[in-house]
Amino acid sequence: MYVIATFEQSIFLELAITALEQKGIPKQHILAVPLDKRKEPRMIMDTIHRADGHSMLDLAAVLGTVFMLLGAIYGFVLAWGPILWGIIGACFGLILGFLIKYAVVRKKMGKFGGDPKKITSEAVLIIACDEGKWETVEALLWDNTALGVSRYHPRQSGSK
Repeated sequence: MYVIATFEQSIFLELAITALEQKGIPKQHILAVPLDKRKEPRMIMDTIHRADGHSMLDLAAVLGTVFMLLGAIYGFVLAWGPILWGIIGACFGLILGFLIKYAVVRKKMGKFGGDPKKITSEAVLIIACDEGKWETVEALLWDNTALGVSRYHPRQSGSK
């Protein structure tokens, strides 16, 4: 059985490895792998193949509709008429909504495309151990501030 855990890069990772060795798990059964962080910023605009959940056009559509309606209403008393003022209002609302949403998403994403206050996984710890040691290893990893813990049972090669 394999136990997989993620950690921030800190002294707690080293303490977890040392505690695992003290509980009788040999060094050969412990693998710690650091993760590389994203170096380029994330893209803000979605593509057909990738979407991150931030729609840039929802606020633009709402404000475009609102300003189009106001332009058409007040266009009856203005010089150019309701159709032109409706088109002007729609364009103004679309641009304003897009700029507001762009500013909000940019601020939320931070410098490298994520919230800088979020805790992120920086290292993965993989431990090969017996089924009987699962509870001990899991408790030890949680006590040393693991961000996530899971176990994996490889199938026997002869069984289906």
